[in-house]
Amino acid sequence: MTIHQPPGGQPLRNIEALIERGLVAPERREALQAVAARYAVSVTPAIAELIDPTDAADPIARQFVPDAAELETLPEELADPIGDAAHSPVEGVVHRYPDRALLKLVHACPVYCRFCFRREMVGPGGDALTGAKLDAALAYLAARPEIWEVIMTGGDPLILSGRRLREVGRRLAAIPHIKVARWHTRVPMVQPERVTQDYARALRVPGKASYVAVHANHPREFTPAAREALARLADAGHVLVSQSVLLKGVNADLATLSALMRAFVENRVKPYYLHHPDLAPGTSHFRLSLAEGQALVKSLRGTLSGLCQPTYILDIPGGAGKIPVGPAFLSGCETPGAQGFAEDRHGDLHAYPPA
Repeated sequence: MTIHQPPGGQPLRNIEALIERGLVAPERREALQAVAARYAVSVTPAIAELIDPTDAADPIARQFVPDAAELETLPEELADPIGDAAHSPVEGVVHRYPDRALLKLVHACPVYCRFCFRREMVGPGGDALTGAKLDAALAYLAARPEIWEVIMTGGDPLILSGRRLREVGRRLAAIPHIKVARWHTRVPMVQPERVTQDYARALRVPGKASYVAVHANHPREFTPAAREALARLADAGHVLVSQSVLLKGVNADLATLSALMRAFVENRVKPYYLHHPDLAPGTSHFRLSLAEGQALVKSLRGTLSGLCQPTYILDIPGGAGKIPVGPAFLSGCETPGAQGFAEDRHGDLHAYPPA
């Protein structure tokens, strides 16, 4: 498949390039080269510009610049933490839920997130879904009328050329039982110059509802160029929803998470999923406890507009699927007929139904 190369410069794809750019200290070379030998590295010019090299705790650098902590793998961490392989009937398709399926068009990305749950499977030079492999994947989707939605993912499908995206869209449009086409991407935030008006239109699948799930984790990612890219997608007729990962040292505090959700809404992106970090190898330094995450998400409810509320999600290890794990605001109703207690945004309890 054709990889679309926009203006703006090439990504930094190795430790030497990061050192030359001033994003990594030379004394870290040896340790980080060991990380790069195991997990792919890529930082786009747009992201490099956002990183503050004087801040050892910079939340943008933490997401994209390799860290020696990635070489520590815990016993519970898994190469395929959400069980894609167990639900892949043909190459390029993951069919975990009855009414929807993933179509993994490519295994490469413009950037490689240090917490990626597919980090063992993606990287430069990975096979793209072309020719007979793409034919087989689309034939699988076409043969199953229960599939109502197809989610294009990877890797990041928006590294492909507009011509290739239109071709995939044309073939999906010919499958009558598919009603929704959804694209999952980091591109509008990390390589916004790629999303021209024509490219935004190329994502439309004729006759289908079109959704774009935009991945961002920190409000600083909403640069003027990223905001313009999101506007072009919205103006082209796509419904925009968000995906974020709750990450220690990046967004796991009320002020940052609130600013992130407001930034989505201000740019016509509806907050959708806030993921608890998956058990990918070498990512324990990003994970907080579920209880900490629930407390943080609970604080959002009392702070932000309802438009800004994401669903806190855990992808059960091994492939059992996603479940909401947000905090409970109602208790005492476990016994039929029992009076419950509703907790308001101040933490006060109210009997329901009232006595």
